[in-house]
Amino acid sequence: MSVVRYVALGDSQTEGLGDGDEVSGLRGWADRLAELLDAAEPGLQYANLAVRGQLAGQVRATQLDAALALRPDLATVVAGMNDLLRPRFDADAVGAELEAMFAALTGAGARVATLTFPAMERLVPLARPLAPRVPALNARIREAAARHGVLVVETYGEEVVVDPRLWSPDRLHAAPLGHARIAAAFAHALALPGSDRGWAVPLPAVPPVRGVRALAAEARWVSGFLGPWLGRRVWGRSSADGRVAKRPGLAPLGTAGRAGD
Repeated sequence: MSVVRYVALGDSQTEGLGDGDEVSGLRGWADRLAELLDAAEPGLQYANLAVRGQLAGQVRATQLDAALALRPDLATVVAGMNDLLRPRFDADAVGAELEAMFAALTGAGARVATLTFPAMERLVPLARPLAPRVPALNARIREAAARHGVLVVETYGEEVVVDPRLWSPDRLHAAPLGHARIAAAFAHALALPGSDRGWAVPLPAVPPVRGVRALAAEARWVSGFLGPWLGRRVWGRSSADGRVAKRPGLAPLGTAGRAGD
């Protein structure tokens, strides 16, 4: 497929958290996919509307109209993980928000791609009570995608996706290697030249961490990441507060899109 205008919608994963930093800039899988698209067909115009911390409904409310105004050939929509972590998670409601975005974007002529989420309890043992939510949300994603001809990148069930080496220390955002694998998975699904299923090949085996070291790692994660996250929930704050999209307008790679471009 020919892609001249690519627009990414979503939350922190699409914004690129875990791949780069606030000083040097965030890269992330969507940026990496844009690079692969541009390599296949130079001249790509790319916008990234994603904002960390947003729920699926917030992505729809704040990003969909802007995305439609950019008239993309290709749009990626990845949202719902922040909803999944909330106490009142409703898979049907989240699925409806995603479907509304799928319908609007495909109705405007865009090719749309999304993905399923990994088994988070494999990465965060304390999240085992939430384990049934992931397949429930993935089922809604597949159903909505099928109704609108949306391409689904299936990551659920792929062993490499729950390898800790693909994830940053907070276990919620991909590390650079994870972002690269996600981009490669989208490239393969889109049948870009030179793409293959190499993204799903497991990494070389390493001995698992057990015993005291495992308990110490869990304690560091609770104090360093779970505690602050819970604190934001208690005080009604979100990592989305005050944030704006990093590339709100279409622009060539290597330049930052400004609103109105």
